[in-house]
Amino acid sequence: MAIEGVLETCLYADDLEAAERFYAGVLELPVVARVADRHVFFRCGGAMLLVFDPARTASAPGEVGGTPVPAHGAHGAGHVCFRLAADALRGWRERLERAGVAIEAEITWPRGGSSLYVRDPAGNSVEFAPATIWAPQG
Repeated sequence: MAIEGVLETCLYADDLEAAERFYAGVLELPVVARVADRHVFFRCGGAMLLVFDPARTASAPGEVGGTPVPAHGAHGAGHVCFRLAADALRGWRERLERAGVAIEAEITWPRGGSSLYVRDPAGNSVEFAPATIWAPQG
């Protein structure tokens, strides 16, 4: 029995409208679900990116689609890395710059590939990189 991969990951943002403008508008991730002042969910390839308002989800259990879910939350900046094709980084740099998103850092990794880092409107660290940054060595 083995874990097959990550199905969903979650970030937190006090301003869900700003988060939606960034993830749906700039990054063009399709919105799958939205509950005002609680969450907005985005399709990301075969996985999901969930963005929750921490004030709503940390204080009490919630309900998604009629199903109760346990309370959860985090404080401070989170991190997500979006996997890109090896030749797509330049295009993403240009797209982000056109959208007025500042590139915080660009790192070339010892295993191969480079990453771009930006901040979303909530201050979360958002990375763009090819899978080669985690390629096995040897």
